[in-house]
Amino acid sequence: MSGKKPKLFIILPDGVSLRNFAYSNFYKMGIDKGFEIWFWNNTPFDLDALGFNQLNFTKPKLHWLTSIFKTARLHIELSVFEKRYHDAIYKSYLFPLSYKGFKNKIKNLIVLLLVSLFNSETGLSKIRRIINVLEVRTSYFKHCKAVLEEHQPDFVFCTSQRNVLAIAPLLAAKKLNIPTMSFVYSWDNLPKATLDVSSDFYAVWSEYMRDEILYYHPFLNSSQIKVTGTPQFESHYDKSIISSKTEFYKTYNLDEGKRYVCYSGDDITTSPKDPLYLRDVAQAIRQLNANGHQIGVLFRRCPVDISNRYDEVIETFKDVIVPVQPIWKKINEGWDTILPLPEDLILLSNIVAHTEVVINLGSSMVFDFVAHQKPCFYMNYNYLNTNNKLQEGVYVYDYVHFRSKPNDDVVIWIHHPDEIGQQIINSLRENKATINAANAWYQKINEHPPQMASARIWKCIMDILNNS
Repeated sequence: MSGKKPKLFIILPDGVSLRNFAYSNFYKMGIDKGFEIWFWNNTPFDLDALGFNQLNFTKPKLHWLTSIFKTARLHIELSVFEKRYHDAIYKSYLFPLSYKGFKNKIKNLIVLLLVSLFNSETGLSKIRRIINVLEVRTSYFKHCKAVLEEHQPDFVFCTSQRNVLAIAPLLAAKKLNIPTMSFVYSWDNLPKATLDVSSDFYAVWSEYMRDEILYYHPFLNSSQIKVTGTPQFESHYDKSIISSKTEFYKTYNLDEGKRYVCYSGDDITTSPKDPLYLRDVAQAIRQLNANGHQIGVLFRRCPVDISNRYDEVIETFKDVIVPVQPIWKKINEGWDTILPLPEDLILLSNIVAHTEVVINLGSSMVFDFVAHQKPCFYMNYNYLNTNNKLQEGVYVYDYVHFRSKPNDDVVIWIHHPDEIGQQIINSLRENKATINAANAWYQKINEHPPQMASARIWKCIMDILNNS
């Protein structure tokens, strides 16, 4: 790098990445390394209020065909994966096309036509190129290029690989020979055909994910993939933000005589009958307490689920369940404008620190809890039939990202509501085997030491700048 202070643009195409790159140590670390940092912000959250430099996207507008081609690309890519790997699981990542309304009917007829015309490995490559060509022709691209020419950043870092609004700014940077890197933000993304952006480099959580991105996208080469870990879990290693048990219990009206399990709610798509799992847990704990135990449920809902679907269960079991609301804010209409506030990182770390175990359906909270050396229960039965009758198994565990488990001992599996009570008692006594297995999974999924993820991302950025 030259003697001048290097300038980094961080693209925030949506609110998902606020916690990773605005609220974590990532920003402060970059400032300490002598960078001038600007957030190129497409969220409705005002980062000026946090003292950050920000530029807002000015009415970003995709080419009218881009969303159609993006939907077609998703269908084609999952079809290609299915044929390439002889695995029907990829079909399960597709949502049915909506034909509600005239515009949707026309749009999706075009999608189906494109799928029929381009449904091959060669066709997939053409679709990707066409999307880029479409975006380069937009006034949005011209605006992004003008912004970059005016501000002249040395590097552009995109915090999510799966948002089409990031295509134009990254292509504009490429046009101006500004190096770019995009972060693959979630552990389950790559099998879902969510690589929407074209970037010089990609930052991934682990060697496992590095192999995965090259497996699914052979047009990339290994030198483009940087293993960094994710800042998502860094706050769990900051002891300064953990309050005392007494203070935490008092703040959230918990009973100091009880030990609490955390029930972590899922979104309505992943777990449409989630309130029934919460009910089963509460019933089991009420029975344990009737037999002399002192246990409670701290309920943390999925932050983007603002429905009333849990209300009846919480009211029925108010002697057992204490809801603790995530500190997120609904800024505009739509689930993607429900955004985390910085305080939620602190809250989540304290919830994990002051509860004994997490219970949920297949979420990455297993890694938040093992960061504190605590176990996770996965529900492995369902109520997906029309009469809410219990059935064995849950289809989500067939998804590809669960194949990364070193073995099935990484969590405590709950196959029936009758098992919940005894498994909770067992977990309060001894969890060494489960925690050891979960640690192995965590180390496979996320580069260790996990608290160094931000530092590794900065090292990659600096190395790329030094070599450019």
